[in-house]
Formats: sequence, C-alpha cells, structure tokens
Amino acid sequence: MLEEKEAASPKGKVAAKRTFNRFVSNPVMEDYALRYAPKSFRRWGEFTVVGAALGGIAYMADFAIGGSITVSYGFSNAVWAILVVAAIIFLTGIPIAYYSAKYNIDMDLLTRGAGFGYLGSTLTSVIYASFTFIFFSLEGSVMAQALNLYFGISLPIAYLICALGIIPLVLFGMTFLAELQKKSQILWLVLMITPFVAVLTRDPHAWSRWTHFAGSSPSGHGFSPLLFASAAGVTLSLIAQIGEQADYLRFMPNATAKTKKKWWLAVMIAGPGWVILGALKQLGGSFLTAYIAPVVGLTNADQPIKMFDSAYGTLFVGGGAALLVATLYVLVSQVKINVTNAYSGSLSWSNFFSRIFHIHPGRVLWLIFNVAIALSLMEGDVFSFLGYILGFYSNVAVAWIGAVVADLVVNKPLKLSPSFIEFKRAHLYNFNPVGFGSMLFGSLISVLAFFNLFGSTLQAWSPFLALGLSFIASPIIAYITKGKYYIAREPLPEEIVADAEGVVATTACSVCSFEFEPQDMAYCPFHSGAICSLCCSLDNQCHDMCKSDSHLVNVTTKS
Repeated sequence: MLEEKEAASPKGKVAAKRTFNRFVSNPVMEDYALRYAPKSFRRWGEFTVVGAALGGIAYMADFAIGGSITVSYGFSNAVWAILVVAAIIFLTGIPIAYYSAKYNIDMDLLTRGAGFGYLGSTLTSVIYASFTFIFFSLEGSVMAQALNLYFGISLPIAYLICALGIIPLVLFGMTFLAELQKKSQILWLVLMITPFVAVLTRDPHAWSRWTHFAGSSPSGHGFSPLLFASAAGVTLSLIAQIGEQADYLRFMPNATAKTKKKWWLAVMIAGPGWVILGALKQLGGSFLTAYIAPVVGLTNADQPIKMFDSAYGTLFVGGGAALLVATLYVLVSQVKINVTNAYSGSLSWSNFFSRIFHIHPGRVLWLIFNVAIALSLMEGDVFSFLGYILGFYSNVAVAWIGAVVADLVVNKPLKLSPSFIEFKRAHLYNFNPVGFGSMLFGSLISVLAFFNLFGSTLQAWSPFLALGLSFIASPIIAYITKGKYYIAREPLPEEIVADAEGVVATTACSVCSFEFEPQDMAYCPFHSGAICSLCCSLDNQCHDMCKSDSHLVNVTTKS
C-alpha cells in the first residue's frame, strides 16, 4: 500500500505526502498502469510493439466462437456474420488505435477524454475488465480441456493450473510480454496453419461438407436475416478487443517525418488489423467444426482441442501424436492470449479502484484479483454458456465503443469536442453526458431488446441497435451541451524542454517526488505545486479545488 506523511497546504489544510510500495515504485512491474506512457520508457521499435500486440491474437476463443455459431446458425449465417462484423470492428478500431498510439494512453485514459469524463469512465473500466476476465475464463477453459484430454487431469484442477500459471508471466508487464510473444510467434503460426493444409489436401470433400453444413439451424445451411443477426451478436462481443490492442499501442514510439509511413502501417496492423486474423480463425473454427461434427457430434464439435486433434489426425496416424501436437498448440496459444487478458485486466481494475476508492496498491494486486474472478467463472463452467454470455455482453460493449468512436470521428472534426485527448483528473469534469449518456442510452435500449421487450426482430438485431443508437446520440448530446463538459479548466501553458539528444525534460511531483514528463503533470493549488496524474487520482482531500478559477489567478508555475 502507500504511506502518507502530513505536510502544510493552503488555508491550513493537511496535505499528504506519499511513498509507494515496491510494486508501484518499480516501473517495470507497474508498467505505467494509470499514466501516460512516457517517451523515456517507450524504447521498443514500431514492429516490436506490433509483435507484442498481435501475440495476444493467438486465442482459441475465435475457433470456439466460429464453431459455436456454425452449429447454432448454419454455414451461411455464420460466415456472413463473421465477415460483416470483422468489417465493423476494423472500421471502429482505426480511430481508437490512432489516438491511443498518438497520445500514448490506454483505452481507459482514452475513454475519459473521449466524452465520458473522469468518473464517467469508471463504468467503462468495469465493462473492459469484464471483457478481460470473461475471455480469460473462456481461453482458460479451452486450455483446461486440452490438459484434461491429454493428461487426464480433472477439469477443476486443470482450471486452477491454467489460471495460476499465468500470473508470474504477467508480473513484469510489457518488458517480458514483448519477448514472450516474439519468441513464440513462429511456432504458433506453424502449429495453426499446418492442420488446415493437411485437411484441405487430404480430404477432397472437406470444403463441400463445410459449405453445406446446417448444424442445428432452423434455416439449414441457408441464409436467414434473423439468424445472421443473432450470430453477429455473438461475434460483435469481440469489439472490445481493441482495448487490449491499445494497451500495447500506447508504447508506440513517436512518429517522425522519417518514420511516419512505418508508424501508420504498424498502428493499422497492431490496432484494427487484429480482426483480419481473428476473422480467419473464426472461419477456421467454423470449417473444422463441420469437419469433425459427424465424428464427435454437434455438442462437442465447437471444442478447439477436438478440432485440432482430428485435424492433426490426418497427418499422424496412431501413437497419440496428433493429440500431443494439438495439445501443444492449444497450450502455446492460450498462454499467449491469457497473459494479455490478465495484463489488460490489471490495468483496467487499477484505473477503476484508484478513482472510486483513491487507492493503488499496485497493478500486481489487481492482476491477481482479475485472475481470481476468471477462475471462478471457469469453475462455474462458463464455456457451456458461451453463446448467451457473449450475446448479452456485446450489447453493452458495442454501445461503449460506438460512443467513443463517435466522439473521435464525428465530434472532433465538427469541433463539438476538443481536438486532443485530455485524461487528467485536474482538467476533467467528473461526468460528461456526451459519451456517458450516449453509451447508457444505447446499451439500455439494446439490452431491453435483447430480452425481447420489442419483439424477435429487434432482439436478434440488438447489438446493431446498441452501436447505431450510441453513435448517433453522441454528437446530438455534444451539440445540445455545446461541448461544455469536456474540459473543467484549461491547462496552464506547458514547456517541454529537450536536450541535445531529444530527451524530454521531467518535472518532480510535489506529492510523491518522482519525476515525470509534462504530459503526466498538472498544477495543484492544494499541494502548491506540480502533481502527477496518479497522485492526483489518489487524493481524497482536495475536493477538486483546482477546478475553481479563483485558485489559479496568481499561479505562474507551469504544468
């Protein structure tokens, strides 16, 4: 935890001086969980960041989702849902990836400044954290199924192993994860592609079996608008994945005239580009489900371990070699994704608790907390409720992303919102009705539709309703409020001084005494000096006095 020492402050108040525990004070472990990622820490090249970001796309849930919707809705509905949703996710991911990489902030800090306000974005922190532990539990369940099938370990014990084994890998944040993703990437790609090549070359009927696969769909293998929409609702739950991409994109180096093209290419690949590979994997899961269903039955056909065991069986005959290689592939894939889920969840919970309870014992504690929630879901057999859980969750996640994207691509160009992203508590209103209100409106209506209050048609199309309503509501609310609730007070003039080598000068925080770059600092009249964004978040004594102009009249200190 943190220790506080009393110090004099304006008007006889008592201000607190802070010293943080070793987890928070260690930048490698803390990974700037609640802050702007400083230039001095961003020492990775553009494509090292890309490798780390795309390493998390190794997850097997894509195969499970593709298989699940193919069993439930048939070939045509599933394939069209995958393709249409991939296009939506790609387009919505572009502005989020750009602003995250440009301003070097994670999804939570981006949401604060994109129409939600300082406390308004706490709700989205929980939405995002839910995404990370839901998918951690799904991915962990897939890994546990592999351990159960190959080693005979009971599922409850396998769940425990798959959850606890991830924690030590995530302790050192981006520093370790970048290396882990880089060194495992080639092995993962080879293990993923090989069985598809084997099946397609050795079974001439596999393709036809897929395109005519009906599963349990009322429309057979043909197309139905309502069934397509239901399938799309499941796949749209993946729209929040851009948040995990942003957790890596914030470490992108600054773009220069020389590196601009490479920078943009890296941002597009690491950001919205994830969904191209994701859609291919969903199609792969759909294909393998149709391939193995006659053997394992519809109930088990969407389990990735059984998909790849059967697919590798076309290469290896007898001796258990197919199951061994399939198990290896699942383990590699699930480690690659669940370190990302655990890492992103630790960032999101850090943001949530620091704002609500003004505490920050360190990212590591919230890492353990996030994994514990995921483990409880795994033990509760979340995998068996995959389609329903993701279908419901997508309504809220899509409304959130729709509100953020509307602010970035509509409100900012129309000057209904500031052209920049402000994330510091000292400069933000607690609630901004633009993003917060439009998300609540879109998600409320779509959730009511999901529970069939408006008929079966809108029930099936509820995630699209969430996206459309939140996107439209954002500029309307921004216009009505005239953008009043984006900036509570203007920042003082900043001077960013660089030495001969271009190193950005730093400023000491008057509360914790650590040095930070100016983008992370604000002036605090309560502490009579500069304050870093984390100390500002944790302060529960100042009562936001800095947002009153009277306290800043004679201030000459620069941020």
